[in-house]
Amino acid sequence: MVDVQEIQLTYSDGYEAFARLWQPASVRGAVLYLHGIQSHGAWFLASAQRLADAGFAVLMPDRRGSGRNPQDRGHAPSAERLLADLDECADELRGRTGCERLHIVAVSWGGKLALAFADRRPERVASIALVAPGLFPAVDIPTSQKVRVGLSALVGGRALFDIPLQDPALFTAQPDWQEFIRTDELTLRKVSSQFLITSRRLDALAQRVAARRTGPPLCLFLAGQDRIINNHATREFVRKLSWPERRIIEYEHAHHTLEFEPDPGAYFDDLQRWLSEQTAAGA
Repeated sequence: MVDVQEIQLTYSDGYEAFARLWQPASVRGAVLYLHGIQSHGAWFLASAQRLADAGFAVLMPDRRGSGRNPQDRGHAPSAERLLADLDECADELRGRTGCERLHIVAVSWGGKLALAFADRRPERVASIALVAPGLFPAVDIPTSQKVRVGLSALVGGRALFDIPLQDPALFTAQPDWQEFIRTDELTLRKVSSQFLITSRRLDALAQRVAARRTGPPLCLFLAGQDRIINNHATREFVRKLSWPERRIIEYEHAHHTLEFEPDPGAYFDDLQRWLSEQTAAGA
C-alpha cells in the first residue's frame, strides 16, 4: 500500500494550501484529484488510495478556503485565481513525477473547474474523469438570496451565504455517511458572494469546451438517483461533444457521492480501469 503524505502548497499569491500526495515508487501516471463545493480531500481517500496502489501518483489539494485551509474560509477571489492554483498543482506533480500531462479526476463542483482548466490549458491534460459533475445543478440558491449576493459583491463580496446542500441525504442514502457529513467540522456550509460569482464564471468557462473540435479522453460517471445534478442535461452535454473519446458510466441505484455507496467497488474498478486504459493508450 502506498503511504499518503500530507504536504503544504504555497501558491504564487502567497496562499498556503493543504494537500495530500500519494507517490508510488514506480509512477505510471499523474492524477490531480478535485473535490466538490462542500467536500474536501478526506471524503475521497478510498478512491485515491486505490489509484495510488495501481501505480498513479495522486495529488489531492483541499481547494483554497475549504477543507483544512482556514484562510479565507468559503471564499474564492476569482475563477482565474482558482485556475492558476490548478496550474501550480500541475507544476507540483510534474516536479515530483516528471509527468508533463496529468489525468484529472473531478467530483461534483470540481467538474466545472476541471473543464475550465482543460479549455485553458489543454496541453497539460491527458484525460478527464467527471464524477457526478456540477455542470447542470438541480439545486440552486433562492432568487431573493441572489439579490443579496449581487449587493454583497458591490461591497467586497465577503458576506457568507448558505450552500443549498445542507441535507446530507442529498449526497448519500447511507446513515453512517450521512452522520459523517452532518458532524464533519471541515465540511463547507457557507460560501462568500464572490465565491458564488466565481462559480458562475466557471460555468461559462466550462461550457466553452463544447465549441472545441477535439479534447482529451473524457469519462462521465453518473449516479442514477442523484438529486444534486441534472443527469439528463449532463449526459446530453457529453454526448454532443465532438471529442473522439467519450464514455458514460451510470450506476442506476447510486446516489450523488459514489464514494459513499454501500459497496463502491464497481465504481473504483471502473475509475481505475479508465485511467489505466488512457495511460496504456499514451494519453
